[in-house]
Amino acid sequence: MQLTLFTDFCFRVLIYLAQQPQRRVTVTELSDYYGISRHHLVKVAHWLGRQGYVTTSRGRQGGLCLARPAPDIGIGQLARATEPGFDLVECFDSATNTCRILPHCGLSGVLMGATRAFLAELDRYTLADLSARPLPLLVSAPD
Repeated sequence: MQLTLFTDFCFRVLIYLAQQPQRRVTVTELSDYYGISRHHLVKVAHWLGRQGYVTTSRGRQGGLCLARPAPDIGIGQLARATEPGFDLVECFDSATNTCRILPHCGLSGVLMGATRAFLAELDRYTLADLSARPLPLLVSAPD
């Protein structure tokens, strides 16, 4: 199983914001810290704002901050919202399934159980859990 980069970037942005509750954080700051394209993070920030995870403001004093407390942001919920689906194999999607052995296959049940276990594990955690350890300071390269 692999999460999309979009989901990964959403987690990273929220973890950073959870550790900066006293101030607004700019997309440029996030881009510099993580070494991620500013363009990608603008899309992430926009989506997180539309979904109510962050508040955004423009201008000189603008930036991002969490829209609700970190303990109220469930990791499983965020993964479900950001991922296009958890269809690990073709037969999980009845609209595209062409598998001829599905009625006799033991693999689909095992993979479905693994997917449920994966999501159940994510459901055990909140953003507060993920941001409990301080992030390392960004060290500038010498001139």
